[in-house]
Amino acid sequence: MQRRTWLKLGLVTATGLALVGGGLALRAPAWTSAGLTDSGRAVFGAVADAVLEGSLPDDHTARQAALVAWFRRLDESIAALPPHTQAELAQLLSVLASAPGRWALAGLSADWPDASVAQVRAALLDMRHSRLALRQQAYLALRELTCAAYFADPSTWMALGYSGPLDM
Repeated sequence: MQRRTWLKLGLVTATGLALVGGGLALRAPAWTSAGLTDSGRAVFGAVADAVLEGSLPDDHTARQAALVAWFRRLDESIAALPPHTQAELAQLLSVLASAPGRWALAGLSADWPDASVAQVRAALLDMRHSRLALRQQAYLALRELTCAAYFADPSTWMALGYSGPLDM
């Protein structure tokens, strides 16, 4: 296939996903001004389990408390984004929360809450190494927001071996 054909295919795919995402975001939004909805939390919860594996506490109670605090920081982080970026993220999450979108964009057949950590990790790696820039950008958005919101809390820094900023 020629490069021009690949570019056209990518443009058509991106346009189709944007239209579907816009429709889904209006019908069943994954993000509103009040924060992530249940469908958005399902996507990000599964992503967090895969991306933060090894950083989250092992103890179930401590893990749940860490995730509750992380979801709060994630909502705050998304709310601080410019409105157009919030709208794009809402579309992305709405597409990923739908079965056809989850399959097409992430390559994940199981619903987010039902997927194993290994399945979500494999889907994220597939997105990361995809030839389609749209899938790569979706991966980066999910991963970077997940990590930024989690490691924004100083109590998580020791998992990285970071003792905090130096006093000057």
